[in-house]
Amino acid sequence: MSKITAAEVNNLRKQTGAGMMDCKKALVEADGDFDAAVEFLRKKGQKVAAKRGDNEASEGLVIAKANEAGTSGVIVKINCETDFVAKNDEFGKFAHSIVDIALAKGIGNTEDLNKEDAGGISVEDKVTEQIGKIGEKIQLSEVAKVDADHVEAYNHPGNQVASLVGLNKAGDKIAEAGRDVAMQIAAMNPVALNQEGVPQSVIDKEVEIGMDTARQEGKPKEMLEKISRGKLNKFFKENTLLDQAFIKDNKLSVSKYLNSVESGLTVTEFKRFSLS
Repeated sequence: MSKITAAEVNNLRKQTGAGMMDCKKALVEADGDFDAAVEFLRKKGQKVAAKRGDNEASEGLVIAKANEAGTSGVIVKINCETDFVAKNDEFGKFAHSIVDIALAKGIGNTEDLNKEDAGGISVEDKVTEQIGKIGEKIQLSEVAKVDADHVEAYNHPGNQVASLVGLNKAGDKIAEAGRDVAMQIAAMNPVALNQEGVPQSVIDKEVEIGMDTARQEGKPKEMLEKISRGKLNKFFKENTLLDQAFIKDNKLSVSKYLNSVESGLTVTEFKRFSLS
C-alpha cells in the first residue's frame, strides 16, 4: 500500500469539499489513486464537487470574445503562477492581444495559435518574451472557437471563468437570450449540450455509482437498476445544458426558455473554461 501524504489529502479535500478524515480514508481505500478516491467518496454519499477537465490549480486569465458580426468567437485560457501577475495590467494587455489574434485569424487550438504571427515573432515566442519580462512561468493552456448564426461571449468579473455559446438564429432578442445562456454556462458548468452529448463512459460511471449507493442504502436487488436509472435522469437534468433549469426562471428548462424567445431557437455549441 502506498503512503498517503498530507498534501494528497489536502488536494482531495480542496477538489471535493469532503472532510480531511474522509479524504484520508478514501485515499487509503483507493491505494493513493486520486480518481478512485473521488469515486469512493461519491459512493459513500459525500457531497463531491464535479471534477471537470478545465480544473487547473494555477492562476491566470480566461477571456472570451466574439467578432463584430456575432458569428464567430474564441475563448482562451492563459496561465501564470501567481494571482499578483494575473491582476497585473501588462499581463492583462498581453492576454487580450493573444485573444485578438485568435479571433482575427479564426484559430481554435493552441498548436495553431502558438505558430501565429504576433508582431514579427510567433505567439509562442511572444509568450517566452513575456516570461522574461514578468519573471514567472506563463502558458497558453487552452483555446477553442465557436461558429454559429449568433455567437455570444461572456466573461465573469475577474476573468476566472468565461464561456461562448452558439445559437442557430440571429437577432436582437436572440443576442439577449444568448447572453443569458452564456451566463448559465459559466455558472452551472454543464458537461454536455444534451443527453446525446454525454460520453458513454460518464453514463456508465453514473449508473455504477447509482447502483452502489442504492445497494448501500439497503434497497432490494431487483430495484437497483431502476433506482440507478432514475438517478441518471436526474444527472442529465442537472448537468446537460438544454435540460438544466434556467437560472432566471427555474420553472423552465434552458431549452424551453429559448423556444419561448423564438420558436425553434436552440444552442448549437458551447465552450467554457475556468481556472478552478
